[in-house]
Amino acid sequence: MDLDTQLRTLALSLGADYFGVADLSSAYEFILTQGGERVARYPGAVSIGMVLQDSLIDLLPDKDTEGAIAYRHNSYDVVNQILDQIGVRVANVLQRAGYNAFPVPASKRTSGENICGIFSQKLAAHLAGLGWIGKNCLLITPDHGPRVRWVSILTDAPLSPTGSPLEPRCGDCTACVDICPQHAFTGRIF
Repeated sequence: MDLDTQLRTLALSLGADYFGVADLSSAYEFILTQGGERVARYPGAVSIGMVLQDSLIDLLPDKDTEGAIAYRHNSYDVVNQILDQIGVRVANVLQRAGYNAFPVPASKRTSGENICGIFSQKLAAHLAGLGWIGKNCLLITPDHGPRVRWVSILTDAPLSPTGSPLEPRCGDCTACVDICPQHAFTGRIF
């Protein structure tokens, strides 16, 4: 089994719903600015996603305390922990195969001011062809919208990219902008 297939099979067997490989060369300057040389030195990324439970996300507009706690625990804490575990397992396979691999934590901020980590998970998923960046600044997948969490494994392994960035499909839709209780979205696509 080739390395690409081995990684995909492993990730999906561990509970991932999405798997992609991104060529990061087109985003080198952005990655360098956000995470520095230790992150930008990797030419590729494995992007792995897990779909969130609709029943929990659907509770959020109600501003129900118990619902928010359930969402935070299951759709954030637990899913991120699972994704981090998958990321480490994939990174271990890459390392055993003789390549460098850097699993980026699923959701750890390194800049409170910019509200970001050392690497953009949505950038890797976008460059892997798994979705587009929507008017809400989230990665939008064709089948689950923004209801997916992501983890990335940066690597120098010669993996085959799984796709190219998807063009935004938002059109004139502004549903995410209109429903946001904090009015945090501009509605512009970046």
